[in-house]
Amino acid sequence: MPLPDLLDRLARHHGEPRAPRGVDPFEMILLESLAYLASDDRREGAFRELKKRVGTRPEEILAAPIRTLQEVAAMGGIIAGERAERLRDIATLAIEEFDGDLRPVLRRPLAKARRALKGFPSIGDPGAEKILLFAGAHPVLALDSNALRVLVRLGYGRERKSYSATYRSAQEAAAKESRAECAWLVRAHQLLRRHGQETCRRSTPECGECPLARDCAYYRARA
Repeated sequence: MPLPDLLDRLARHHGEPRAPRGVDPFEMILLESLAYLASDDRREGAFRELKKRVGTRPEEILAAPIRTLQEVAAMGGIIAGERAERLRDIATLAIEEFDGDLRPVLRRPLAKARRALKGFPSIGDPGAEKILLFAGAHPVLALDSNALRVLVRLGYGRERKSYSATYRSAQEAAAKESRAECAWLVRAHQLLRRHGQETCRRSTPECGECPLARDCAYYRARA
C-alpha cells in the first residue's frame, strides 16, 4: 500500500494531528534542549515555564540567573545543570553568529540552512530538518527515531551500520511516495512519530493493535 494510504490509516487510528503554529527556529532549538528522556507534555511544560519566568529571546536567556535556568531545566528531567548551561551556550551562539535572529537562516538553501542549525548543541540532521520543515522553509521529510523505526519496519529503506545512513535510506525510499509540500510532510512526521511512540515501540511493539500490520515487513517476518 502506498505511503499516503498508510498515513490515512494512521490518521483514522490515532486521529489527525494538529498543525504547528508560529514556529520560531530559536524557540524550537530551546524546546529540543530543555528536556532529557522526557515526555512531550513534560518538555512543553518546561518550555511554558521558561517563557513565563525568563523569556525565549537570546538576550533574555543570557540575562537570567543560572539558578532560574536550572529550575526550569529540572522540569524537563535529569542533568538540569548541564542543560541550563547549554541554554546559555545556545543563546550566546545565536547572538554571536546570527545577531540574535535565526529567521534569515530559513531562507538559505537547504544544505546551508541545515548546516547552520547543526552548529547548535544537540541539533543533528533530524532536528535541523524538523525546524526547517515545521517553519515551512523546506519540504523535507524530517524523522525522529520513532518515525524512522516505523518507516524501516514497513520496508522503507534498510537498517544500516550507522543511524545517519539508516535515516537517509528511509528518507530516500519514502520520498518516492511523498508530496513535496511542507503541510503534507509535517502531517507525515507527526503521524509516524506518534505511531512509533504509542504502538510501534522499539522493544515492545503492539503489533496486534497496529492498523498497518498486514502491510508491515517487520510483522510478517515475526509472524
